[in-house]
Amino acid sequence: MSALARLWAPDLPWNALRHGGGPRHVESWFLRANHPSRPQALWLKVTILAPAAGPAVAESWAIWFDGEANRTIAHRFTEPLGAASLAGSRLTTSRLALQLGAQFQVEGRFPSQLGAEALAATLSFTSTGATPVGGLSPYPAPLLRAPLPKNKLVTPFPSLRAHGRLELGAQSVSVDGWLAMQGHNWGPAHPFDYAWGHCEFPAERTVVEGFTGRIQVAGRTSPQLSALVVHRAGRTFRFDRLFDTWRQQATFDGTTWSVALLGADAEASLTMSAQGRPQVCLGYDDPDGHRSFCINTKLARVELTVRPTDGASFTCVSEHSGALEFLSRAADPRFAHVV
Repeated sequence: MSALARLWAPDLPWNALRHGGGPRHVESWFLRANHPSRPQALWLKVTILAPAAGPAVAESWAIWFDGEANRTIAHRFTEPLGAASLAGSRLTTSRLALQLGAQFQVEGRFPSQLGAEALAATLSFTSTGATPVGGLSPYPAPLLRAPLPKNKLVTPFPSLRAHGRLELGAQSVSVDGWLAMQGHNWGPAHPFDYAWGHCEFPAERTVVEGFTGRIQVAGRTSPQLSALVVHRAGRTFRFDRLFDTWRQQATFDGTTWSVALLGADAEASLTMSAQGRPQVCLGYDDPDGHRSFCINTKLARVELTVRPTDGASFTCVSEHSGALEFLSRAADPRFAHVV
């Protein structure tokens, strides 16, 4: 391995546990799977929350998004961290069991609660090999080890295929070749605010992921920072000059995120919209006790255009396979119920 490659190599496997047992830490592993042609999707997540004061907990999350029936089924279960087994890429709570890797299984059991239907999942996931070994991250690699931004985000498996079965109350759903991905994030706190999105366009052999957001440094809030990474047919385009704000144009409002960025070898524009799609508002707790609000859908419409400096431009469109999230410090009055 060259000296440059060693500089950019992660210190730990991207799915490895970062929580060292102390306070002031939040860490999540998440999966999502989308029907390849219908507006239906599943999202699963395990979170460690170690507050500044008090015992650490493990949270298990599951959300079913159904754009055809315009409904969601959302579950959240919290238990003492000692009741869970979280080590490396083997994650087990009383609700979810995940063994993450290029080929892995997921078992989930969420009984009916607070008016939500029961949800159960028995799924297997296999990497397509369509993205670089080691995964993708919109962060430039040195920032994954730098003090800022405090919250780190990686996608160890940006392109997966899911198979198995879901039980949604009395409804049984067959999962056969659904588009899937798996991500991991960690840090002493959630970002101040953000829009984040991910989408795969299988016919175009293209995956995109990125964000726009702000961080806090010494009590001050930064300008908006944006980044994208696009992988297409063996080539990766990076738009990750986070602090070069004059080359960025970005807006987000809780339903739509638009961003235009200039990279070293291309320029890109991305628009993701959740208008008219089922969304859920999630309460994300910080170790300091503050609560943020995450508006979440996995059925966003996505349009991506990339104009390389040395080749033909391309545009990819997905009508309902985009993972799209918006985080803010204030509750959104459009979402009275918070999971």
